[in-house]
Amino acid sequence: MADESTLRWPARMMQCRPDRRLREMLLQRRSFKQRYALSSEQSGQAIVEIAIALPVIAAFTFAMIELCLAFYSYCMISESARECTRYAAVRGATCLTSANASCTVSPTTVNSYATQIGWPNLGNGTTTPSTTYPDGNENPGSRVQVTVTYVFPYNIPFAPKGSIRMASTSVMYIVQ
Repeated sequence: MADESTLRWPARMMQCRPDRRLREMLLQRRSFKQRYALSSEQSGQAIVEIAIALPVIAAFTFAMIELCLAFYSYCMISESARECTRYAAVRGATCLTSANASCTVSPTTVNSYATQIGWPNLGNGTTTPSTTYPDGNENPGSRVQVTVTYVFPYNIPFAPKGSIRMASTSVMYIVQ
């Protein structure tokens, strides 16, 4: 028999044991299920891992949703305060319509405007506006200040329910 190092590739293949080649061929023809079958010790491991990880992932996901709702709510009250301040700033003591009728507003009118703006209240909290005139009058050149307070109720899984009090203040000068 010739030395194995001098034989070419086909000749070396013929010297292999036939049962080894047959076993390799059978391994290649096995189905996907047979190739990746779990041993008896691993049969329930994936279910246990999912049962442990899934509640943690779900709680984190819902906590992130609540955090996004809180940020949205703060942006909502901030824009609401700015919009109400602008509403009051253009309707000062000397405001007249095109028909020369007075269009002045009172703090009560501005507060009711704040509750009727129509911003979506996704957090289902309570909004409380407060309008003041720091300079004591509604004349042009004076300031108007609107503070919107919002109580955001949060509901995070596996955590006690609670609420966060947010407030935003906007100040503008009355122009007419």
